[in-house]
Amino acid sequence: MTELRVYLLVENLQPQFAASMSTPTRARGYPPIQGHHSLIIEVAPGLAIERVIDLALKSVPEVEPGILFVERQFGVLELHCEDLEALKRAGQAILEGIGSKYSDQLRPRVLFTDVIEDITDQHAVIINRNREASMVMPGETLLVCEMVPALFAAVAANEAEKVAPGNTLVNVQMIGAAGRLYISGKTAEVARARDRIAEVLEAIEGRHH
Repeated sequence: MTELRVYLLVENLQPQFAASMSTPTRARGYPPIQGHHSLIIEVAPGLAIERVIDLALKSVPEVEPGILFVERQFGVLELHCEDLEALKRAGQAILEGIGSKYSDQLRPRVLFTDVIEDITDQHAVIINRNREASMVMPGETLLVCEMVPALFAAVAANEAEKVAPGNTLVNVQMIGAAGRLYISGKTAEVARARDRIAEVLEAIEGRHH
């Protein structure tokens, strides 16, 4: 049996998040671009993801895989396309093929959120050494957020950028035990991003952990 853990549709990829997703360390396949739509799926056991990608590409060949990753316990697939309806058809083929529905996924759960004002120069330097996107600058306000399953960091990052595009996406970790976001900017804009993330994650349907 294949367990559906995450079925995540991310509409209208924003510039910073799309750029982060398109880096060689992230998109090992075909990189997405701004304005594309993305479908991100996580299943268990890990190797079941190979059947998932087969179902998608045979049903809707025009969708492109950006990420295909098998970690210790789970398999992760990211598909993208400029045609939202085509992407939805691929997703439906996956769900039917593994005998699941959207609501079978796990609901996201926020583990920790904090807003840190007036970041010091030394703090900025050590964060920037581990970043996967742009840099946080000294004096800015920093939002940190941790959630499970990890892949929900993707929709959190994209939705946060929609409501506060002037913020900087410093880091988005969406594969692993937990997802983590680092977003910097002015305090009011960072607070707007924090509130949008909470709103979006709370609205996602799924089963409890």
